[in-house]
Amino acid sequence: MSRTPRALAAVTLGVSAALAVSAAPAVADQDKPQFTPGAPGAGDPYFPDMGNGGYDVAHYKIDLRYDPGTKGIKAVTRIKARTTQDLSRFDLDFLGPLTISSVQVNGNDASYTRTGAQELVITPRKGLQKDRNFTVTVAYSGVPQTINDATLGTSGWIPTPDGAVMLNQPFGAATVFPVNDHPTDKATYTYVLSTPENLTALANGDLREKTTEDGWTTTRWDMPRPMASELSMLAIGKYDVLTGQSAAGVPNLTATDQALAIKPDDAQKFHDQTAEVTDFQAGMYGSYPFTSTGGIAVKAGVGYALETQGRPVYDLGRRPGTIPRGTLLAHELGHQWFGDAVSPAKWADIWMNEGFATYSEWLYSEKFEGTPVQESFDGVYATPASDGLWKGRVADPGRDHIFDGLVYDRGAMALHVLRKTIGDESFTELLKAWPAAHLHGNASTEDFVRFAAQLSYKNLDAWAKTWLYSEGKPSL
Repeated sequence: MSRTPRALAAVTLGVSAALAVSAAPAVADQDKPQFTPGAPGAGDPYFPDMGNGGYDVAHYKIDLRYDPGTKGIKAVTRIKARTTQDLSRFDLDFLGPLTISSVQVNGNDASYTRTGAQELVITPRKGLQKDRNFTVTVAYSGVPQTINDATLGTSGWIPTPDGAVMLNQPFGAATVFPVNDHPTDKATYTYVLSTPENLTALANGDLREKTTEDGWTTTRWDMPRPMASELSMLAIGKYDVLTGQSAAGVPNLTATDQALAIKPDDAQKFHDQTAEVTDFQAGMYGSYPFTSTGGIAVKAGVGYALETQGRPVYDLGRRPGTIPRGTLLAHELGHQWFGDAVSPAKWADIWMNEGFATYSEWLYSEKFEGTPVQESFDGVYATPASDGLWKGRVADPGRDHIFDGLVYDRGAMALHVLRKTIGDESFTELLKAWPAAHLHGNASTEDFVRFAAQLSYKNLDAWAKTWLYSEGKPSL
């Protein structure tokens, strides 16, 4: 670490001691912390309001009590973080109508304001020096907001027939708890969830404790591996829960919303298939990256499944009585390596999430349904060149297109062409080496292209230009 020199090693003869002494305070002032505000965004071009600068979060503890009478919550979120600059003030993302009752920094009351689209601006009593740990505690209550984005769909706090579910991609987390809401600031999580005893509360991670007193049940869940906020999840309602282990010994918890009227045999099949797919993918992608696997089938009306970390959520509200098909399990569980364990450096890199997850479907279909991967590729490639599938660039689809087919299907096709370019042996090695190299971190498209080129000893510039950075239907 470099610092401003405090004094010269020698002085010119004749300079008075008084002059040297008088100069000392001015030089010393340069060593004092220069407190400045943290940035109100993480610098992502697609979502400039998401995330914040000046600190890194290490852990969230979310104490949340759900009241079915009001459909609202009363919560306290405690955040452990570390400064990356001398902070005069800092922002958290906090979106919607929830009412804050108190904010503390390091146990002392702090002043705060709410500005812009989602900024909670916190000013502690005194500045926070760089490279120091600090804590933030925010108490709040109300009915969290449901986000209905015209292009990105429904997210955030979503009411269900018997409770609610929290689905956060890309920016729903801030509707439920104050957060540094960008994938590059991963943290561990603890949830302490209280509900009336006739309801079940579920979350990411491992169930550590469950107690019932005075008609209320409290559960404690720990996610001990770093997690992006968009992958955090909780579900409250009437669920049938199954627990066990996969054949390889990975703890497995699945739950089905009673509102879906799923038969017990089908619930067991959902549980068993989840374990089977987890082990199958671990054989291809390396050791399962989290402490437990599973899944939750809900009736939420959002029309999608989401790869919430360690325990994907499957909305089956439009198909009551059914369970997720095998390829859907393969997609969301494949994300546990690609998107969860390794998350994008910026939202433009989301093809690395969805392309690998779609390719995971193709690999599942080949193994369990007899459909070769090449046949899956050919089926998508047959899409006419005039189709919207071929518009846009895979590695930079634009804010409103991060969930479009070009990210999913063209992303998977790009991976298959990469496989044919570098050969099966190198591609098989890549499937394990890539998530291992960036485990619980973030990576960009440029990182991936460079990594694949170094691993395979191939120049991949032409492949990347054609399949990732160009519009239109490539020729084979």
